[in-house]
Amino acid sequence: MILAGCGAPPIQPDALAMPLAAHGDPARGREAFVSREGGHCVLCHAVRGIDVAGDVGPPLDGIGARLTVGQIRLRIADISRVNPAALMPAFYRTEDLRRVSSAYAGKTVLSAQQVEDLVAFLETLR
Repeated sequence: MILAGCGAPPIQPDALAMPLAAHGDPARGREAFVSREGGHCVLCHAVRGIDVAGDVGPPLDGIGARLTVGQIRLRIADISRVNPAALMPAFYRTEDLRRVSSAYAGKTVLSAQQVEDLVAFLETLR
């Protein structure tokens, strides 16, 4: 797996310990969680207090207590490192992707800052 950026942080077996960008903001992360221009995570995941929610992926209530920040980060950046059969897209990977339009080739779905904002939001779900 190759994460975006030539200086990608080292990957532990189930965590990405080093932040990809500056300190994440939970409010921006919540917005990315629900926003079509962000991760639009609500299509698949439920979180208490957010009315619209999907049920393809697991509910994320309590994820901040179950997983470390690094574990959350890796699951957003590239879930296939943890679960190769996952339906969730790799939000911060640019290579070895399938069925990518040429307009999006070599680009990540989320920016490094958006990943960190999502991590900050999900970490608050305890």
